[in-house]
Amino acid sequence: MRTRSLSQLMPLIAPVHILILSVIVVPSLYVIWLSLGQSSFGQAQTFVGLQNYYNVLTDPAFRSALWNTVILVVVAVHVELAIGLGMALLFASGLPFRRFLLVAVLAPYAVSEVIAVVMWRFLFDPDAGPVTLVLKALGLPILDWSFEPTHAMILIALLTIWLHLPFTFIILYAARLAIPADLYEAARIDGATPFQSFRRVTMPLLGPAIIVALLFRYIFAFRIFSEVWLLTQGGPARSTEVVAVYLYQEAFSFNAFGTAAATAWIMVIVSLLLAAGYVFILRKQGAANAH
Repeated sequence: MRTRSLSQLMPLIAPVHILILSVIVVPSLYVIWLSLGQSSFGQAQTFVGLQNYYNVLTDPAFRSALWNTVILVVVAVHVELAIGLGMALLFASGLPFRRFLLVAVLAPYAVSEVIAVVMWRFLFDPDAGPVTLVLKALGLPILDWSFEPTHAMILIALLTIWLHLPFTFIILYAARLAIPADLYEAARIDGATPFQSFRRVTMPLLGPAIIVALLFRYIFAFRIFSEVWLLTQGGPARSTEVVAVYLYQEAFSFNAFGTAAATAWIMVIVSLLLAAGYVFILRKQGAANAH
């Protein structure tokens, strides 16, 4: 009876399996095959084994791109988490006009990355941008991101935070609303200060949501491409290049498909390691809560 039911289900689930094979498995295997050879346009692939991985890992341009990526991920994700947590607590405390403000907070997530970059390029134009003019009028330093690599990295980080803050905020806000109000009432009766309630009640219960938000944002931020490419294209002199832009340059500027495929799989491996670490932490927390 069970075998018959499975045979009846197979035609229904077969399209899903075919879709996964055609969209994920087969392209992944093809990229692995590309990473083990040396090829370009109009050139037959030559098998080189792991040489492409060695070339990528020892390439100073890749190490510079990796360092830039790490800086952006660490700074942008953690600043975004701090702001998102503060906003989630503020909204949960009974902020006036909460519905209208919620729409405003979530609005950046509905904006196309291309439109967002064009808007920010206009706002922070070093010569005539509205934000630049305001900073000059106040006597404050401007972001000369078209020439200064540090300023360009700051602008990329700000743009990334603005674009993806709604994602972090909505996860933390939903988790904060799920905390029973009785716990805060009990803490208040026991004489706990607001800070003690935050440290003893809010943070432990928000822990799983924070880890999930960090997991997804680390993976997404590590693959950052659009903001960097559309804003600076990795310049000046490849000083703001990140790993995804390095991959793009190898594939479409230098036509080095082998090293580009190797870079892609290095990104996949790093993302899987990040995910494995956070899944381990989640399971550890779940086991601790169970006991």
